[in-house]
Amino acid sequence: MNKTLGSTLLVSGTMIGAGMLAMPLTSAGIGFTFTFVLLGTLWFLLTYSALLFVEIYQTAEPDAGIGTLSAQYFGKAGRIISTAILMIFLYALLAAYVTGGGNILASLLTQISDSESTSKISIVLFTLIFGAFVVIGTRSVDVINRLLFYIMVAALVFVLMLMSPKISVDNLMAMPIDNALLISASPVFFTAFGFHGSIPSLNAYLGGNVKSLRIAILTGSFITLVIYILWQLSTHGVLSQSLFLDILQKDPTLNGLVTATKEITGSQAISNTVKIFSALALITSFLGVSLGLFDCIHDLLKRTLHRSAGRVMLGLLTFLPPMLFALFYPQGFILALSYAGQMFAFYAVVLPAVLTWKARQKYPNLPYRVFGGNILLIIVSLLGVIITSIPFLIQAGLLPNVVG
Repeated sequence: MNKTLGSTLLVSGTMIGAGMLAMPLTSAGIGFTFTFVLLGTLWFLLTYSALLFVEIYQTAEPDAGIGTLSAQYFGKAGRIISTAILMIFLYALLAAYVTGGGNILASLLTQISDSESTSKISIVLFTLIFGAFVVIGTRSVDVINRLLFYIMVAALVFVLMLMSPKISVDNLMAMPIDNALLISASPVFFTAFGFHGSIPSLNAYLGGNVKSLRIAILTGSFITLVIYILWQLSTHGVLSQSLFLDILQKDPTLNGLVTATKEITGSQAISNTVKIFSALALITSFLGVSLGLFDCIHDLLKRTLHRSAGRVMLGLLTFLPPMLFALFYPQGFILALSYAGQMFAFYAVVLPAVLTWKARQKYPNLPYRVFGGNILLIIVSLLGVIITSIPFLIQAGLLPNVVG
């Protein structure tokens, strides 16, 4: 049960990234009621698709990565496509987390010769310190993630307590200024429920125990849903829709949101606590994403790596590219991140649906089978394709932009 608890917190910790704090800005024009509906719908969709991976893993070895799983049903082409998409997606996320983590560390360190040097040293230190837990093994990631997750939740509870007395029912009842914004916001909220890249690592950690993995996914994702709803309830309740939209025009970032909530609550503590929460959320997401990438690369290279130097080499392959991007070519990963949602939609929804379809044909009597039958697999795949296309529709001007 100990490993199940650790896996549950890894699921939730990977999902609750620093981007969660900016979610209310994304939903500013939608209103709380429709935001609640959107959160519930996307939670169902992505929890369902995660459970499909549990079903598929009954047909493979516990330590099989996504490449091995895809090769089992779609041969070499399946391995190449699924591995490439997952690695690009995770590298882009990791580069963003390394940059963000470096910035947080730089704000705590004494400035060295100049701000640029301090920033670069901080990026390297952040990668070395937290990357080391991943190289040591999943158990060490489990231990540090538990500690950080508990502190993170305590910080969030403190923020919610400070904000709750200021909640207004009128603010919560605000309707969307444009119903199409509900569609435009979907990809942003969609990626906020993303932990699927870590599922192969969790399955290996749990020794292929179907029940434990299922509990970890259901409980971890539900904890995240509750936290997201409480956060949206507080921010939408405290800030009127018109004030939200003013913030978006002046400063459409987390800083703008923190400044506005501080002005309304009159609390400096809320600003400091949100910064602590943001740092912890970023680190727990970094740990979950890097663990998934580490094991993905291991699955790709396990026939060629020597056991003694294997983990060190995997660590270099996992952390060196995103660290170099963060140091010397920040525009590169920003560009990659703009397409990360599309890659995630394929990996987290379309791929498990297609793999499950094939697995059910080959193994019709598996002990655990996700509800809904093949019709639901088709519906989920179509939803994945639709969500993938939304950013292109926004760019074409066919849908409104959520940030004005």
